Amino acid sequence: MTNYTISNGYPMNPIGRTGICGRGVLGRWGPNHAADPVVTQWKKQADSEMALDKITKKPILQFVAIKRGDTGEWALPGGMVDPGEKVGVTAVREFQEEAMNSLAATEEEKSEWKQKFNNFFSGGVEVYSGYVDDPRNTDNAWMETVAYNFHDHDGSTVGALKLNAGDDAVGVRWVDITPNIKLYASHKDIVTEVYKRLLQ
Repeated sequence: MTNYTISNGYPMNPIGRTGICGRGVLGRWGPNHAADPVVTQWKKQADSEMALDKITKKPILQFVAIKRGDTGEWALPGGMVDPGEKVGVTAVREFQEEAMNSLAATEEEKSEWKQKFNNFFSGGVEVYSGYVDDPRNTDNAWMETVAYNFHDHDGSTVGALKLNAGDDAVGVRWVDITPNIKLYASHKDIVTEVYKRLLQ
């Protein structure tokens, strides 16, 4: 995705030096590819009317966030692209593993999800592709992601299912997108972009 140079046999971070040589904790030299699903819905009040921000009077957008087990920060439920895997497939797999605990789900639960998710996850919109600021980046290894927005227009798909943290996530919930939201790495930039697009 991002062009970079090779120096003394090592790929160089295209954004510049980080002060850390080598791969650090990342699995590959150069770009390490990830996928980040941004699953959203409009927040509803108890009477099922759309909730509005008290100051801006605009609808409140929520997204599914997971609490990372390694840092304790809230983040998008994304992860690394497996060798040979398509990025869109990674986004769906990571959402199911981290936000729905698919690794521990029964076959009955997986069957229910498959019926609900077939159309929902086929309608994703790419909202970002490229380098991301990430605390794991080094001079010679860095994160690049493709982020997709999957919007649950009426809350009947993901909004109707019970979220359950799994894999390396220790928590999961719907989070309101606000100007002062604090998220892992550059995830705030991604969800802010989704919010702008959906308000248009």
